[in-house]
Amino acid sequence: MLRTLKNAFTTLEIRKKLLITLGFLLIYRLGCFVPIPGLNLSVLDNASSNDFMTMLSMITGGSLQNGTLFALGIVPFINSFIIMQLLTLIIPKLDKLSKDGEDGRKKINQYTRYLAILLAIVQAIGVMFSWKSNITGVFGATDGVSKVFTMICIVIILTGGSALVMWLGERITEYGIGNGTSLIIFIGIVSSMGTSLGKAIFSTIPSQAKDGDLTGIWYLLGFILLVILLFGLIVFVDMSERRIPVQYAKQIKGNKMYGGQSTFIPIKVNSGGVMPIIFASSLIMFPQMIMQFVGSTNNFVVWWYTWMGATGHLYPLWMFLLIIFFSYFYAQIQFNPDDVARMIQQNGGFIPGIRPGKSTSDHLRKINNRITLFGALFLAFVSLIPSLILKLQGFATLGLNNAFSATGLLIIVSCAMEFQKQLESQLLIKNNKGFLK
Repeated sequence: MLRTLKNAFTTLEIRKKLLITLGFLLIYRLGCFVPIPGLNLSVLDNASSNDFMTMLSMITGGSLQNGTLFALGIVPFINSFIIMQLLTLIIPKLDKLSKDGEDGRKKINQYTRYLAILLAIVQAIGVMFSWKSNITGVFGATDGVSKVFTMICIVIILTGGSALVMWLGERITEYGIGNGTSLIIFIGIVSSMGTSLGKAIFSTIPSQAKDGDLTGIWYLLGFILLVILLFGLIVFVDMSERRIPVQYAKQIKGNKMYGGQSTFIPIKVNSGGVMPIIFASSLIMFPQMIMQFVGSTNNFVVWWYTWMGATGHLYPLWMFLLIIFFSYFYAQIQFNPDDVARMIQQNGGFIPGIRPGKSTSDHLRKINNRITLFGALFLAFVSLIPSLILKLQGFATLGLNNAFSATGLLIIVSCAMEFQKQLESQLLIKNNKGFLK
């Protein structure tokens, strides 16, 4: 990774893209410290006491917890993207647009942006209602009209901040290196983790050590060991793939012979990466954010928080099923066995022991489904089991139970590896250009 970064900075074109990426990420982090006017500082305590708000604040890099411009972060855009992907499978017109080349994809992206703005407005209203008791009104006034005006302004600011984050993510994808949405989530989680780890090392553990309590040190060492094991497991599975051999028959065209070579089709074990977890988490968080409208005293809201919410009793099962669903959903988008089988047959190839055509398609689909199931179970394990371990009292005392999660670690590792692959591909293209010249 360090060698790849070093080689990238020595190339002018790639260095510009890296600086553009870092510049946009810096703008995002600066926006996470711009406070929203009309809020009391007590909103920090309010956000901290709500498990759901704490979970969402981790994704936004503490912006939601601090009541700042980018409190919604990239979450509305992710929800919009999920909805549009599902609608593309249901609505024939959208499905036709998705297969209509670059123009069709541009229209779908535009629809996704419009829906993201609409969702941002709805979610901004929900967050505003959760902050309702902390809104002071314009210039500290407490009269009803002034407070209502301030609430409207907060909704507009939150929506505008979410739109700006969406714009920054698209600009990173277009002019920088890597996927802008993933990098924004990555930088948010890293910043939250760094703050919590620094607080544990420099504040909580020293105060415990003064009283002769050394359990915090042991829990910190256990946490570091858990992180190392998770990193190794995530990297191992992320780089694993199933290689399906393909043999091409010899063809004589004119005086030349073509084909006769062997190759393989690589199918990644975890083809969806971290996206199924991001989709599942966003889908679970979205209803809770909407429920901020009616407050926490409504019977249905209390039932939802108790059983189906981010800290509910059925959350592990709910999360498990959603991860399985989105893993298969994402795998179907990325790998189409019918198209691959058709392409192999058109080029005179075949899988040894399998008849061309439908048999090849069924064979590829069977293998892909089995590998996807293993990848989905791996994601569910990484997302749920280590998170349950981090809920132990010792980790909670250090503040590592919320800011650090296996999902966050998976996002960090996946984004870092994807960023490295993007850099390596950019370097390869640049070197090939120089070779051809």
